[in-house]
Amino acid sequence: MSAAPEDILDVAIAGGGPAGLTLALALQHELGAALQVAVFDPALDLPVNDARASMIAADGRKLLRRLDVWPDGATPVAALRITDSRLDDAIRPTFLDLAGQADGEPFAHMAPDADLRATLRARAEEAGVSLIAEAIADHRAAPGMVRITLQSGAVRQARLLVAADGARSPTRARAGVAVHAFDYDQTALVATIGHSEPHRGVAVQHFLPGGPFAMLPLDENRSSLVWSERRAFADAMIAADDETFLAEVARRAGPDFGTLSLAGPRGHFPLRFMLAARFVAPRLTLVGDAGHVVHPLAGQGFNAGLRDIMALVRVVAEAARAGEDFGAPAALEVYERARRFDVAALAAATDGLYRLFARPAVRSLRDVGMGLVDRAPGLKRRIVAAASGI
Repeated sequence: MSAAPEDILDVAIAGGGPAGLTLALALQHELGAALQVAVFDPALDLPVNDARASMIAADGRKLLRRLDVWPDGATPVAALRITDSRLDDAIRPTFLDLAGQADGEPFAHMAPDADLRATLRARAEEAGVSLIAEAIADHRAAPGMVRITLQSGAVRQARLLVAADGARSPTRARAGVAVHAFDYDQTALVATIGHSEPHRGVAVQHFLPGGPFAMLPLDENRSSLVWSERRAFADAMIAADDETFLAEVARRAGPDFGTLSLAGPRGHFPLRFMLAARFVAPRLTLVGDAGHVVHPLAGQGFNAGLRDIMALVRVVAEAARAGEDFGAPAALEVYERARRFDVAALAAATDGLYRLFARPAVRSLRDVGMGLVDRAPGLKRRIVAAASGI
């Protein structure tokens, strides 16, 4: 592929989070240094202080390893245990126990977002990706290219602009892409929790009346807490001191983890559903949270973004190798078709699960259903395969 003129980028990416950096690396890995890729984000020069962690499925793990950005602290998830109980139940029976491997490896790994982002940033610099710590203030599609105006007033041109700038993407809004969105009236409380007893690689998810409560295994006897609560109670927990916060975590985690401690900063974010009406616009594609946001109860949000990236890289690479314009409508429609059904199905499934477990009246029916699944090895293998992306 011939190099583009210095003033015309091949791909400009708005957003320097894990999705934007992974896309930049994947494009350069697939098409080589001749492809001019730039990532624009004012937060690129800021330290990362993120309490969240991501569950990485098998197909995403293959992509990250191929790009040589697999975090050192990634922890295998050997099993997922699901309970459905009231907060003060003395016993929480396991209704569904998912364990298995995908291609001979655990079906998922957990990695702290701060570690993942630092690894991606370092690798992007080594690979020659242009990292520009400035926001894109405006963009306008034109024949054969998109004109990009930076916050400083500088103007750049690119053949394709990718919105990887999060759930409230200003790039998507400027392009006039409509979204279907609503709030769950819940907040996710997140933290890294140390515990005296080992987790043995087991992820635990309790479906409680206030919302799903998950302890997901990390290295060094730590777990990633993702605790969904009704907004009013979550606000009280956000304001609470560490001792009170840990006492409420211990109440929900139960005795299996032993003595708990905070092993990092606490964080929180509102839970909402969002699905873009389209994943493309003139000279623009959406990836990751810019195109879809789902409830974290299934741990699939980051994996859906990685699948966006894999699909977009295929589209760009095939068009580029054929000498075609990968920013043209025909190429972008291929990406739209590749991702629409998968993302819509995931969004419907996660929203449906949330609503099923949010209704106390059907608790006995859903527990019977989970029990039946738990006793069906073939179905469980299919669920593990789907969760792993195989």
